[in-house]
Amino acid sequence: MPNATPDPIAAERLAARLAALHPTMAVDPAAVRVVRAPGRINLIGEHTDYNDGFVLPAAIDLETRIAFVPTTDRRVGLAAEGEATAASIDLDAIGTRAGAWADYIAGTAWALAAAGVPTRGLTGLVTSTLPREAGLSSSAALELAAAWALADGDAPPLDGLALARACQRAENDYVGVQCGLMDQFAVSCGVAGAALLLDCRSLAFRPVPLPEERLALVVCHTGARRRLGASAYNDRRRQCAEAVAAVARHRRDVASLRDLGVADLPWLATILDEVGLRRARHVITENDRVLATVAALAAGEDERVGELFAASHASLRDDFEVSSRELDLLVAIATATPGVGAARMTGGGFGGCTVNLVRPDAVERLASAVLRDYPARTGLQPAVMAVRAADGAGIVTRG
Repeated sequence: MPNATPDPIAAERLAARLAALHPTMAVDPAAVRVVRAPGRINLIGEHTDYNDGFVLPAAIDLETRIAFVPTTDRRVGLAAEGEATAASIDLDAIGTRAGAWADYIAGTAWALAAAGVPTRGLTGLVTSTLPREAGLSSSAALELAAAWALADGDAPPLDGLALARACQRAENDYVGVQCGLMDQFAVSCGVAGAALLLDCRSLAFRPVPLPEERLALVVCHTGARRRLGASAYNDRRRQCAEAVAAVARHRRDVASLRDLGVADLPWLATILDEVGLRRARHVITENDRVLATVAALAAGEDERVGELFAASHASLRDDFEVSSRELDLLVAIATATPGVGAARMTGGGFGGCTVNLVRPDAVERLASAVLRDYPARTGLQPAVMAVRAADGAGIVTRG
């Protein structure tokens, strides 16, 4: 994935960089188009999406942008800030994945073609304010930005949810990560000032307003590279599927862990092995926590939200085993800081980030505590980022 850049991404700056990158093309800055796609945090509902459950993500105002000029041929050439190699793709002969960041572009082009979406060649530049490998959906942001850039028109001829599903297919079937729909959905369909409650079975969703005047969203990055690779993520998904298969031998009405409730846990303990039971218990209880969080936010019950975040983090640490020492430490620092109402890991796990709900007057206090205490205990340099819920992917300038 392209590396993060710390400064804001202005459309004018991107256009100038693109022109400098291709001096022989005589790029007219006025003809440069810019598209954007946000990252995402997940307030709660981790590893429930591929189990047909509930999730509560929000798009955020850290994002990936692509500045480009359309070409008359069927070739895509994209450079990315911080990457030594460029993406070079023949849209009529995409080929197989190469194990590089360009796979997300190629996979998106392949998935769009499979969905019957016309695509065009282009030359461009990718840049991002999303930290690399932080669990903030930088891959989904790149996929959605690419989808908007590749579309043969002002916008892809798919609604936001259908476009998200095409990009999920790119990651599942081309890149090879068996992710659920949540990341691409949040990046595509985000609503400023709100999280999105998504039922991953019916695909029904609705905005859940966030009390940003009362609780700021703060992301704390461990500074550690995520160790949840494709194989570990796929292992968790496989373990959930194996638990469902074991249950389905006794109950034909169970098609996914979504079909089970807390009342089923004593019975599940008699038919599942220890790993399967812990994976199932996390998903079952996490689904309940998502719906309880939505209700608590609507009722202004901030203390209850904090309790639900804490229970979610403990479940991810102990039952799903995707937390890390660094994530646990960031959560501990946050919960000990006055004014922090809720803290938990966010994303797939094994590194990455925590998400925190913080009184606006306590944001600097949290940042100071993290920057003071965390490096001394880990030797790592964290980052503390106040973010806001943002709109989903789209066009910045049409050129």
